[in-house]
Amino acid sequence: MTTRLRWGILATGKIAEHFTHDLRIIDAPVSAVGSRDRARAEAFARRFGVPAAHGSYEELVSDPSVDVVYVATPNTSHAEHALLALDAGKHVLVEKPFAMNAAEAQRVVDRAGELGLVVLEAMWTRWLPHMVRIRELVRSGALGTLRGLTADHGLLLSSDPSHRVQAPELGGGALLDLGIYPISFAWDLFGAPDRIASISDSTSTGVDALTSILMGFPGGGQASIQTGLDARSPVKASIVGTEARIEIDSFWYFPNSFTMIDPAGTVLERFENTVEPRGMQYQALELERLVANGQIAGEILPPRQSVEIVRTLDEIRAQIALSFAADRHTRDSEGIA
Repeated sequence: MTTRLRWGILATGKIAEHFTHDLRIIDAPVSAVGSRDRARAEAFARRFGVPAAHGSYEELVSDPSVDVVYVATPNTSHAEHALLALDAGKHVLVEKPFAMNAAEAQRVVDRAGELGLVVLEAMWTRWLPHMVRIRELVRSGALGTLRGLTADHGLLLSSDPSHRVQAPELGGGALLDLGIYPISFAWDLFGAPDRIASISDSTSTGVDALTSILMGFPGGGQASIQTGLDARSPVKASIVGTEARIEIDSFWYFPNSFTMIDPAGTVLERFENTVEPRGMQYQALELERLVANGQIAGEILPPRQSVEIVRTLDEIRAQIALSFAADRHTRDSEGIA
């Protein structure tokens, strides 16, 4: 049994639209939406049948009809707006990356713990059915000893210097928007890396255009990751073990199908996807489950792991000299794509 929470949507960008659409699939009530632009909030409310539209984030988090806030602002504002919602007594689902650095992330987690509230990173891929099955196979020993992960996430995004993904002050670049997916996947399979090596090429605005990352793990496994924003890659992933490998179909981080194959090439299992994109409702169900069970952390993605994943991003950023402007909050941009 789960508690039916009433959702508030903080920001009105594309990802907020996708999430709100998927909330409707599970009949989760969306009570309110908030924007710095009331007209945008009202337009969003009309589109999705949301009862209340607020012209500020402060109004949204103060709305008594809201139990949980979904934070979908640009990367540089995730921690700020998660704290805003927590301090208003709301549970929080915050878009990835969880924060801009590990110190910010830790402040959010500490505050949620002090208040006894759930804060969950919206790494929606973790709860998709094919990922649930992959974890079952890995933990059962069906793949033998894990040796490697190969995953890419390259998209052809806007080259407009004024676009959010090109803006250092908004945490733009491939790493935080796209690379976070395979990095989180590596953490899911192997845990914390003990070795990281990264190289990168930058855009004209100073964010990373193409970044390659090698991660090593205490048990001897390795992950090879590439992420970019100026060219479309296959967007596939494979997991290699001593007894079998898993090949996930293109756009591996979406609801998807996969094949498990033994060293001789025999197909051991074919998992067929039955979920229509994007499958973002599963993370909402997880947050509802945590609240219903009186928990503030689950096993699949506990807040402490979100902090450590951001710490991994910090190390990669240091290696590739990816820094963000001090005036990161000055750009008037809302929502993420």
